[in-house]
Amino acid sequence: MLELYHHGSSVCAAKVRFALAEKGLEWTGHYIDILKGDQFDPAYMRLNPKAVVPTLVHDGRALTESTVICEYIDEVFPGPALKPAGAFERAQMRLWTKAVDEALHPACGEITFASSHRRTIARLPPEKLAAFLASTPPISVTANWHERKKVIVAQGLKAPGVDQSFRLYDAYLAKMEARLAGHSWLAGEAFSLADIGLAPYVNRLGMLGMSEMWTASRPHLADWFERIRARPAFKPMLLDWVPADLAADLKAFGSQSWPEVREMLA
Repeated sequence: MLELYHHGSSVCAAKVRFALAEKGLEWTGHYIDILKGDQFDPAYMRLNPKAVVPTLVHDGRALTESTVICEYIDEVFPGPALKPAGAFERAQMRLWTKAVDEALHPACGEITFASSHRRTIARLPPEKLAAFLASTPPISVTANWHERKKVIVAQGLKAPGVDQSFRLYDAYLAKMEARLAGHSWLAGEAFSLADIGLAPYVNRLGMLGMSEMWTASRPHLADWFERIRARPAFKPMLLDWVPADLAADLKAFGSQSWPEVREMLA
């Protein structure tokens, strides 16, 4: 039995849902509303001490860290292989998934909160907002996320370092464009966990109304993302789980932020 603790807008949860669907697996979902603080429930934190999603429970045993979960899914269950056959191509795949974990994911958290989520959680009553910000464990998304999130929620796009996160994000889009100029997929000629891993991060920009970051001058990346979007698993796993009101917030607040972000990138 597979149980997934997840949230609609979580890029990491989307990655795991995408992998589960590509393998043709059925699972039971437990929805954790990370913008209301469900992840800080003591029962959930016993499964995931970082208080993040996703967490996969397979036959009673919990797994955390989305990249690890995706490799586990591919290794344990039958279905289409999500890792390349060749050792070199598998190494290329892991270079991309490693980059997501070490660089792109922390940047994604910053740009999402700075552009949109800070305004969504601002609707919480003051005491609940204070509790939400205080409840983040000392080590969560990053080693300093407990304090960093408070700064970003308070200052938004003006928070020190947010501009660097946007530029880092843009630099990875440039790397993807260069790679895809010579290959069909990120790890080579086969669709893999590298593509599953990066898809939610490109999609996040689209949900924030910032798709110009790849549509304006990166044709190979644009073509790759259209092929990703055409996969049957994409819409139900990456889009349909996002509540309509949250999708509206992301698009509205992100679009309002885009002119300032565009200036940062220029």
